[in-house]
Parts: sequence; C-alpha cells; structure tokens
Amino acid sequence: MARYPIRLLACAATVALAALSAPARAQSGARCHNGQSFDQFLAQLKQDAAKAGVSQRALAAAAPYLVYDQGIVNRDRGQRVFGQIFTEFAGRMASESRRVRAQQLIQTHAHAFARAEKEYGVPPAVIAAFWALESDFGAVQGKLPTLRSLVSLAYDCRRAQMFHDETIAALKIIDRGDLAPAEMIGSWAGELGQTQFLPRHYYDYAVDYDGDGHRNLLRSAPDVIGSTAHYIATGLKWRRGEPWLQEIRVPANLPWDQADLTIKHPRAKWAAWGVTLADGRPLPNDNLPASVLLPMGRTGPAFLAYPNFAAYTEWNNSLIYATTAAYLATRIAGAAPMRKPSAPVAQLPFNELKELQQLLARQGLDVGKIDGVLGQQSRIAVKTMQMKYGLPADSWPTAELLTRMRGPRAAAQ
Repeated sequence: MARYPIRLLACAATVALAALSAPARAQSGARCHNGQSFDQFLAQLKQDAAKAGVSQRALAAAAPYLVYDQGIVNRDRGQRVFGQIFTEFAGRMASESRRVRAQQLIQTHAHAFARAEKEYGVPPAVIAAFWALESDFGAVQGKLPTLRSLVSLAYDCRRAQMFHDETIAALKIIDRGDLAPAEMIGSWAGELGQTQFLPRHYYDYAVDYDGDGHRNLLRSAPDVIGSTAHYIATGLKWRRGEPWLQEIRVPANLPWDQADLTIKHPRAKWAAWGVTLADGRPLPNDNLPASVLLPMGRTGPAFLAYPNFAAYTEWNNSLIYATTAAYLATRIAGAAPMRKPSAPVAQLPFNELKELQQLLARQGLDVGKIDGVLGQQSRIAVKTMQMKYGLPADSWPTAELLTRMRGPRAAAQ
C-alpha cells in the first residue's frame, strides 16, 4: 500500500532483495540519532511511545520483538526497480483469473461489500482490485516480524522519523487489542494485512466489520473490506458515485500536449476533439472533468482518468501500478477487456532510456533518479522536450526523441 515513496510493490516494480540475516545488533551509533547505540535509541523510542499513550503492558509484550536486524536495512537500501510496460504488467497482474476470483468474493462477502459501499461510497470492484494486487486476496501477506522490521528501519537513517512513527502506531495496535505482537507478520517494510496497511493507516482506518471486537486485517475478510473502504473514502478522498477510469479511443490529431494527468477538461471538450469510448460510441456530452491518460504513449492504450483516479496514485505513486489497479477494478465491475494496440509499441531498452534521462538532465530538466525507469518526473521531462522539438507530446520516450537529443542541435544548446 503506497502511501510513501519506499513502497515499491512487486506488482509495480520488482525489488531485488538482499538475503535476510538473523537479527543482529547494530554495529555503531547512528548519526541521525546523535550517535546513540541501538539500545539507547530503543529506550528513547519506548519513552516516546509511552508519551503517545502506549501502555507499559503493551511495551512489555512487544519487547522481545523490538530487535535490530541488519538484513531488513539491507533490503531497504538494496531496492532496485525494473521498468515494465503497462500492457505486460497489466496482463500479468490484472489477469482473468483475478477478475473471476474477485467477482466470486464479492458474492461470498456480499453483506460486507454492500455495507462498505453504503457507508463509504466505495464500489466493491475498487476494494476487490486492491485486495487482489496487494496480497492475492490474502494469500501473500509477507513472512517477516513487523516490529523487528519497523524498529530496524527506524534506527536506520534513510527514513528514521517515518519508521519511528510507524513503530509507535504498531504498538498502539497491540495496545488496542487488535493484534498480539507474535501475530504481526507482514512485509519487510512493515506493512500488515490483506491490503497491506502501514501501521499508522491500520490504526487510523481499520474497522471491526465482523463484530468480534477486534480489527484483524490479517484474517478477517469483513474487516479487510470495511477498513479498505474506510481508507479509500476518508484517507484518499474518494468521490461517491463517480467513475475512476474508462478506456477510450483517441484520434491521430488529438492535441497531445493536453494528454496529461495534470490537465482536466470536460468530457464534452474531449468529445469535440474526437475522443470516443473504446467501442466507438460517443462520450457523454457533459461537464464531468477528466484527463486523458496514455500510459504507453499515443499508440498504446488510452483512458479517461477521472478525479477518483487520484486515489490510485495516492495509494501507490507508480503510474503503472495505479493504472493497473484502476483497470482491474473496471474489469471486475464489468468493463470489456482492454483493446490491444494495432501494432507493438516500441520501448527504449534500459540503457537507452537511462541515456535519454542523462541527456534530459543536461538540458536542465528534472528526471528524478537516473535509473532507466520511466517515472512521473521523467515523463514530464520527455513531454517538455517533445514540445521543444515539435514532436507529439505524449510523454512516451521514443528512438526519434533520443536521436534528436544526441544530434548536433541538442549539443549546440
């Protein structure tokens, strides 16, 4: 669940993980903690937790699990992202089997889904799509002790304050009686449950939908459904009764510079520019605002992204993940499969995409990390340079753009 940049899910990226070592004592004092040893740091963290209202009972119960593990820190520092094009990723993650399984679970848990939609306004398909992508409906939730992960990452200096706060939130979950420390097993980054909540979101948004007096997002499907809806509605500001994503066809002469998530126009205006529904029927001639989303440029799939699509990019800031989750939700809700591009969409190989990022950076454009991955900052930089060269500004890196930037014109600038 991507509320933070560190969340690079396997479904949005592949994480190259270092081998997990046995819990180990930190070798030296961390500079971001004024040189404190881990034991000194942990004593201070426990004081902070007590000030935040965590009881001594909960701290005592958690104590055996609050140990440092260098292997967890190595995993965090060793993250590596490999790019995938949207159609490949969505074909694997938004599979037909997941669509069918989601629809079956919506029927099985019809009462919980209906209650969640009534209370929070979030459609069952939206909840079920996140459930599918985050844990394959609870089958893959992680195998690592959450408290050990959190406290190790809190002592490390990469995101010390964030994980300090997440550790205290996890202790509050224990104090509230939702989970015992030994039950808190999840991902290496400390996420918990079938829709992978970080502890602060678990504490703030988890609800008891099965009536047993606990909020158990590891084993209770009703609690998972209600809590996920609560977070989407309240934390991500879901707009009740509005769509989120819709496949479209775009004309060859579309003003490509307008195809951007930061640019919204009424559907009537998109219709006037020749945009239609995927099956060729006209768009509704109304004022509902939407952006045109081209995850693979002008020759790939095209979508209208509505204001509710922002909930997906807030959940995970990978555009490929967000688009896949939103697309899967449309399929669960009954939309037809995505149209295949009429011809293969050319993709720059890793080394050439990295070279393009370097050339864009030399032009003073912010591409984020130069890593051979097409992130949002790189897409914006590509669009800026496409406009400069008079190329269709669809934010998709092409061999033509790379050739232009390698040429004497670019070198002279």
